[in-house]
Amino acid sequence: MMTSRVPAAVDALLALLRARPALAEVDIVDGPAAVNLTQRRRIHVGWQADGESAVTLEQSFNGAGARTRDEAFAISCYAEARAGDKDMKARRDEVFALVGEVEQALRATNEAPEAPTLNGTVLWAHLTTGDLSQAQAEGSRAGLSFTVTCQARI
Repeated sequence: MMTSRVPAAVDALLALLRARPALAEVDIVDGPAAVNLTQRRRIHVGWQADGESAVTLEQSFNGAGARTRDEAFAISCYAEARAGDKDMKARRDEVFALVGEVEQALRATNEAPEAPTLNGTVLWAHLTTGDLSQAQAEGSRAGLSFTVTCQARI
């Protein structure tokens, strides 16, 4: 018996991003990085730099009879661009371009009509919030914590 669509949705989001040609040179990470962060462009799914939860969720009965439940959840994500120079504008533009690719991956197209449903795992998914951070330390770094919000029926 299925109790949540969260595991399937996280897996589907990772697959969508890893299959996107524009993100071929970007490290798509499942959760937090466990090793040295040498990759200059990364997107984490199920993790944010200052966050504590990978996914927050809420369920309620869909209607009388308790046969189905509605599930709303938010997948915490984080994109980062870094370089050895001091060009903060370039890092900021780069990190927003990364998140723009995530947003495009979640849009329906002729080639990917099921993208907004994370290939059928949820009713819909979309990018809903973001929080930009910037730092100058041994180069420039821009990070963008963002949330992919989903609605599902179980």
